[in-house]
Amino acid sequence: MMQWQQLYSARRSGAEKRLNAATRQVRTSFVRDYDRLIFSSAFRRLQNKTQVFPLPGAVFVHNRLTHSLEVSSVGRSLGKAIGDVIADKYSNEGADFVEFYKYELPSVIAAGCLAHDIGNPPFGHSGEDAIRIFFRELDGDAKKRFNAELTSAQQRDLTFFEGNANAFRTLTHHFNEDRPGGFQLTYATLASIIKYPCDSEAGFNKEYLVTKKSGFFSTETATYLSIAEELNIPRLNTGRMVFARHPFVFLVEAADDICYRIIDFEDAHRLGIISIDTVATRFLAFFNEEKEYDARDKVEAIFKSIKDDNKKIQFLRARVINLLVQKLCDIFMQHEAALLKGTLNRSLIDLLPPGQSAIIKEIDRYSYAHIYNHRSVVEIELAGYTVIGYLLKEFVYAILNPDSTKSKKLLQLIPLQFGVVANGKSLFDQMQGVTDYIAGMTDLYALELYHKMTGNSFSVAGI
Repeated sequence: MMQWQQLYSARRSGAEKRLNAATRQVRTSFVRDYDRLIFSSAFRRLQNKTQVFPLPGAVFVHNRLTHSLEVSSVGRSLGKAIGDVIADKYSNEGADFVEFYKYELPSVIAAGCLAHDIGNPPFGHSGEDAIRIFFRELDGDAKKRFNAELTSAQQRDLTFFEGNANAFRTLTHHFNEDRPGGFQLTYATLASIIKYPCDSEAGFNKEYLVTKKSGFFSTETATYLSIAEELNIPRLNTGRMVFARHPFVFLVEAADDICYRIIDFEDAHRLGIISIDTVATRFLAFFNEEKEYDARDKVEAIFKSIKDDNKKIQFLRARVINLLVQKLCDIFMQHEAALLKGTLNRSLIDLLPPGQSAIIKEIDRYSYAHIYNHRSVVEIELAGYTVIGYLLKEFVYAILNPDSTKSKKLLQLIPLQFGVVANGKSLFDQMQGVTDYIAGMTDLYALELYHKMTGNSFSVAGI
C-alpha cells in the first residue's frame, strides 16, 4: 500500500545523487520543474500542434500549447484543494510533509499538466495512428529485418506507439547529449504523468485502467523502475511490467478530462459548428441538482443577462469547470483508500454522481458525432496520415539502405540530437531516432518538409 509520506521526492532523473531539494531558494525544486517545462522548446512547439481543429484559422481555437496551459491552471486548483485536505488530515506527519502538500503539490500537478501532451506527434491523435500503421504495414525486406533484429518489446514500442510513453521519453531521455536525465525533472512530477504505468507488451488491455495504453517504452523502463522504487509504487503483476497508478496521476488526468470536454465545445461554437443552445443545454444541466451559489436558476439568470454569445459561453465554461473541480476533489478523498492501494480502476470523472455522469457521457457522444467527425477535423487527420506516413517511409528506408546517394542526403536532414547515423546503431535505435524526430515536429514543419521532399514547394536562388 502506498503512503502519502513516500509519494513525493525531489530527486531528479539523471541527477539522483544530488541533494534532494532546493529548500532555501526563491524557486523550490517543484517550481523549477514548471519553469523548465514552460521555457523548453519542446513545450513551445505545442503552439503549432493540432488539438482538435486545424491551425491556424481566421478564428483562433485551441492548440496543444493553449490546451496544456489551461489544463495546468485547472490542475493547480485541484492540487491546491487536495493538498490542503491531506496536509490538514495528516498534520502530525511533520513540517516537511505539511509543507509539500499545502504548498508544493499545486506546482507538481501544474507541471504534470503542462507536460501531459509534450510527447504527442503532429496532427493530433491521427499522428499516433500514422506511426503505428506505418510500422505494422512494413513489408518485404523491411519487415524481415524488423522481425529479425528487434525484440518483441521493441516491435511493440513502434507498432503500438503511444504519445503518453513518448512524453516520458521526451522528458527523461538525453538523446545525443552527454547530460543524462533529459529535463531532469523531479520524480514527483514525472510520476504524475504516467497515466498507464506499464510497458507496451503489457499495455493496450482495456480491461484495466492502468493497462489501457502504455506509459513508457522499453528504453525508459529502467528510469521508471527507479521512480517506482523511490516512491514505493507497487507492482501489480509480478510476471509483467504493470504498476499501480501514482495518486497524483488522477489529478492530472482529471484536469485534462475537464478541459478538453468543455473547451472542445467552446471551440466548436466559435467555429459555428454547434449552436449556443446546444452548448447551454448541456452545460446548464450540470447545475440541475446544485444549491445556493451553483443553483441552476442563479447560473441561468446570469447567463441570460449577458449579451455577447461568446461571453455567455465563457461564463458557463468557467462555472462548469469550477463545479467539476469541487466535485472531483471530493471524489478523490472519498476514494483515498483505493488510491493508496492502487485498486481504483476508474478515472475521477467517471465517478461523478449519476446525473452529472450522464451529462459527461452525452457530451462525449455529441462530440464524437458532431465535432471529432466534422469535415475539417477529418481532413487534418487524413493529412496527418499522408504526411507522417510519407516522412517515415523515406527516413526508415534510408536507414535500411544507407549507402545509396538519396539515403545519405536524407539522413543529413535529421538533426544530430537524434543520433541517427548510417550503420552507427542498432536498427531499433535508428528507427526510434527517426520516430523521435518526426514525433517532435510541429504540424507546419512536418507539412513544409513533406512539400519540399515531394518537390511541391522549393526555391532555387537566381531562378
